[in-house]
Amino acid sequence: MPGPGRRAFTVEADGGSRGNPGPAGYGAVVRGADGAVLAEDAAYVGVASNNVAEYRGLIAGLRAARGLDPDAEVLVRMDSKLVVEQMSGRWKIKHPGMRELAAEARDAFPPERVSYEWIPREKNKHADRLANEAMDAGKRGEQWSAAASRAELDAGAAAAAGGAAAAGAGGAGAREGAGGVRAAGGTGKSAIPAVGWGADLGAPTTFLLLRHGETDLTPQKRFSGTGGSDPALSATGRGQAAAAAGHLAARGTVQALVSSPLRRCRETAEAVAGRLGLDVRVEDGLREADFGAWEGLTFAEVRERHPDDLGAWLRSTKAAPSGGGESFAEVSRRVAVARDKLLARYAGRTVLLVTHVTPVKTLVRLALGAPPESLYRMELSPAALSEVAYFADGLASVRLLNDTSYLR
Repeated sequence: MPGPGRRAFTVEADGGSRGNPGPAGYGAVVRGADGAVLAEDAAYVGVASNNVAEYRGLIAGLRAARGLDPDAEVLVRMDSKLVVEQMSGRWKIKHPGMRELAAEARDAFPPERVSYEWIPREKNKHADRLANEAMDAGKRGEQWSAAASRAELDAGAAAAAGGAAAAGAGGAGAREGAGGVRAAGGTGKSAIPAVGWGADLGAPTTFLLLRHGETDLTPQKRFSGTGGSDPALSATGRGQAAAAAGHLAARGTVQALVSSPLRRCRETAEAVAGRLGLDVRVEDGLREADFGAWEGLTFAEVRERHPDDLGAWLRSTKAAPSGGGESFAEVSRRVAVARDKLLARYAGRTVLLVTHVTPVKTLVRLALGAPPESLYRMELSPAALSEVAYFADGLASVRLLNDTSYLR
């Protein structure tokens, strides 16, 4: 019950992703004590996971409630067990991206006046339909419009009919459970269509992936990651950066430029930016792996000094280099968060990402849906260019890998 003189609101929120990650949207409804709808909000959020979209729906609902009455007490009702349990404090939030979203939700409305309740999906139809409307609008290249929304009418009609079938496969109800992603509709199966078949999905978001030019450590084949000396480009590396800049200027498709924060990438990116007349945006998630105690050593030196750790690292992407280094599995999670952030920011555009061996291989692996061990089976030369296109249905297409033709 609300405190004396306080209003009571109910926030119903949902989010979904058609691909997980894929094109995503959220919906949120604020109701008064009598159940009347006081506010609605929905938005397309670009490419994201189900969980990210669900958190975005929660944040939007809490902000809408605060806009109505910042002194009210709020009951949040969601069909996301993950969000409800994490925000209630019963489940630990391990993923750094989820921790940031949970903190944003706590900032949206005083947490001491918010409680959480899990509800089955059929009781969350209004927010579910808002999320699907937002994803449909995003597919058309538009923003969700409250004036054009039929979510309340559709949810009411479904309830009156005794709970019609939930939204189809790929809608806001596609959930990630303990066993991984399951297709909506309860089949537990999903087909992966070949890219290029089916309906025209519009212009993809294209990432051109440029590995930085050589440093003095590169021809010596020394481990050089985030935890090392942060070397500059060598004379050879500067020449490679200039050649890449000329190639990309002639190509004429780059609309934005993003770089790892490490010096060799920033210098490569600045060479390209000078030719294209673009600013360089730095994204920390694109940095190279931290190789711990192996930084600056050759492979032979690592094998001599840390043979057991090296053997484990070569057998499993979950094994980390000696001395507190970063495993490939940890890099993969970090790079996936950066990818989703950049896809949302640059939807439908061609973006040059200047980064390192491990992030490039990781983006290619994730696009292909290949196993983690595939990282050990890719070759990537200094200043090589690769390309991945991301489509509105959540699929990705690897169009180029390790192109160095412009360097010859």
